[in-house]
Amino acid sequence: MNGSGRVGASVSDCELESLSSSPFLVGVRDGYERWAPTYDHFPNPLLAREQRHILPLLPSLQNRCALDLACGTGRWLTRLLASGAGLAVGVDLSSAMLQVAGDKMELSGKIVQGDCLRLPFPPSTFDFLICSFALGHIQDLGSAAAEFSRVMKPGSDLFVTDVHPEAYARGWRTGFRDQQSAVQVHTLPHSTEDILRAFSSMDCECVTHVSLCLGSPEQPIFAEAGKQHLFQTACRVPAVQFCHLKHILKATVRRLIS
Repeated sequence: MNGSGRVGASVSDCELESLSSSPFLVGVRDGYERWAPTYDHFPNPLLAREQRHILPLLPSLQNRCALDLACGTGRWLTRLLASGAGLAVGVDLSSAMLQVAGDKMELSGKIVQGDCLRLPFPPSTFDFLICSFALGHIQDLGSAAAEFSRVMKPGSDLFVTDVHPEAYARGWRTGFRDQQSAVQVHTLPHSTEDILRAFSSMDCECVTHVSLCLGSPEQPIFAEAGKQHLFQTACRVPAVQFCHLKHILKATVRRLIS
């Protein structure tokens, strides 16, 4: 795995019920290149649940710099700009996903192709970062934490979401279905404890972490997909893990407690 990451977690047919044939497993880069043309076309219950939780928590971004890590087609980047960010930029490795993002007028000139483990930005650049459904595509959490921390200003905030490990244990997978087959994108689930441990070692302290289950606002997505019969079962499984981290230099912490 190259560790660059890309957002997106899908609970499609192959994740919520057993199929007679297994999905076609692909790597991260190939998976999102293939997914890009249809990524924005179909509602996704996990993304909807994540967004429903995060939108009320977004801090004021006026005159602040924001980064959408593994931005894909620019779902969160669009909202960061709408929230009034003085500067907002998205970075992603997938040229196909960025091509879709670049076709959106409001994102013109605000996306960069790059690896999340080698971000093309100077140290201490950003006041707010979001990494949505991407850590599961990054094997080395320590390297990710070090690189994210490098570009964060002291006191800046980082929101991280991913498929919940319990959902993964129940067989939910990041994937999609196109005209050829069901496709599963290679993913390595990380526990909340592992995420917090990796970022804590890089001066990112946990503000809060929660497990999110699907709810009634996501029910129409199941109904539209003809999967209403799976909705109640899906709601009983923690679907999304969310972590809010804040970058605090250890020297600052020592001064505060001394």
